[in-house]
Amino acid sequence: MFHGMMTINKEAGYTSSDVVARLRGILHMKKIGHTGTLDPDAEGVLPVCLGNGTKLCDLIADRDKEYTAVMHLGTVTDTQDMSGSVIRQISDGEVRERVTEEALREAVSEFTGTISQIPPMYSAVKVNGKRLYQLAREGKTVERAARQIEIYELEILGIDLPRVTMRVRCSKGTYIRTLCHDIGEKLGTGAAMEHLVRTRVGNFTLSRSLTLDEAEKIMKSDAPERIGAYILPVDEFFDSAPKAHVREEGMRYLLNGNTVKRSLTDLALSRVPGPGSGAKDRYVRMYDGDGKFYALYEYKNSGDELRCVKMFLS
Repeated sequence: MFHGMMTINKEAGYTSSDVVARLRGILHMKKIGHTGTLDPDAEGVLPVCLGNGTKLCDLIADRDKEYTAVMHLGTVTDTQDMSGSVIRQISDGEVRERVTEEALREAVSEFTGTISQIPPMYSAVKVNGKRLYQLAREGKTVERAARQIEIYELEILGIDLPRVTMRVRCSKGTYIRTLCHDIGEKLGTGAAMEHLVRTRVGNFTLSRSLTLDEAEKIMKSDAPERIGAYILPVDEFFDSAPKAHVREEGMRYLLNGNTVKRSLTDLALSRVPGPGSGAKDRYVRMYDGDGKFYALYEYKNSGDELRCVKMFLS
C-alpha cells in the first residue's frame, strides 16, 4: 500500500470520483480520496491522497488554487458553462461591437480581492440536505446564500472576442464558471465558461502530475516501483515545519497521541515561533529516534509542550 499524495492530471469527461475509482484499480488499493471536486468538463491538477495520507484531504482542500480559463462572451447558460442549455445569446459580431479592450479590462479588475459569489445551481453545494445539482435536474431553482471568496490574482492572457483567456489565482470555494458569468453580467453581454484547466493546488502543479493512463502504464511495466517518484510522502507535505525526534522515554506519549514535553525531544527552544505566528507556523513534525514519521503536532504553552494535531501511523 502507498502512503502520501500524488497529483493526477485529470482529463475532461472524468468526475473526481471517477478518477479515484480508476486509480484504486491501477494502484490495487482501496484507501484513496480526492481533495475537492473538479468539474467533469475541467482538466488539470487533482491531488489525491493515498493510505494514511487521506487524513490530509481537508488540509489540501484549504490551499489556494490557480486556473487558466476561457470565457465566452455573449452566451448565458443554465450551468454557467458552454455545456448547459442556452438561456440568452447575442452574436459574436455584437460582442465585438459592444466590448472594447478598455471596458473588458476595467470589468475584470473589479473582480479581484474579497468578493461575494452565489454558488451556481449546478454545483455540489448542499441546501437543506440536498445537492444543488440534484434540485437543478428536477427543474428547481432555490435561494443560495452568497459566499465570501478571495481572488488573489486575475490576469487577462489573451483576447480574441468573443473569447477571453484568463489566469485566476483564488481561494477554495471559488467557482470559475460563476466568475465568468458575473464578468459577463458586468459587461452587459453575458458570458459562460468555455474551457478550464486547473494548473495548481497549493504546491501541487501540472509538471509533477500523471494522467491515469500514464499511471497505469507505469504500474503495468517491469518497474512499477517508479510510481513512487510521483508520490509525496506525508511528512514532506509539511516541509516548512521543523522536525522533532522523540527520545525513547517520550515514545509512549507519542504513540498514544498524547501531549509531549519539548524536553523529551531534540527540538531546540529557538525553533519555537513567537506570539502572533500563524497556525501553520506552529506545526512540528514528530519522528522517533530512527527517523520514522508518526504525527503532526503543534506548539502549546509557549513551546514547552507539543500537542497532537493528526496521527499518521501506518
